[in-house]
Amino acid sequence: MMAIFAPISGRLSDKIESRIIASIGMGFSVIGLIMLTLLTEKSGTYYIVSCLIILGLGFGLFSSPNTNAVMSSVERKYYGVASATVSTMRLIGQMLSMGIAMLVMAILIGNVQIKPEYHSQLMASMKIIFTIFVVLCTIGIFASLARGKHL
Repeated sequence: MMAIFAPISGRLSDKIESRIIASIGMGFSVIGLIMLTLLTEKSGTYYIVSCLIILGLGFGLFSSPNTNAVMSSVERKYYGVASATVSTMRLIGQMLSMGIAMLVMAILIGNVQIKPEYHSQLMASMKIIFTIFVVLCTIGIFASLARGKHL
């Protein structure tokens, strides 16, 4: 979904404010994450795939317009620095999210191999992790909307 919608949203952000499209994308990400908080051990494959489709749509709608907004806000001679900063922030976000996920799992599950007897702790960990990410992405919507107006 991200591969499909990122180029479309990038082109769209040339015509419509990047902050609006990026914020809508973040909203879809929040919806996908909320759906993931509702996962149970009995959730089917179609439900999980639909969650991931919505989440991928959100990522696709957010990524290109956000990058476009950043790159449009700097002079041409600083494109390399701006691009490197965007990439660094993306990687820091990925590392932070992995750190949060691993911390929650370490606290709730501990240092054990995930076996059927630990599925309830795994599900509880996932619910907490996705809830934390819902909160962070919701804050991200407002941060995205708060930036200045740029086409």
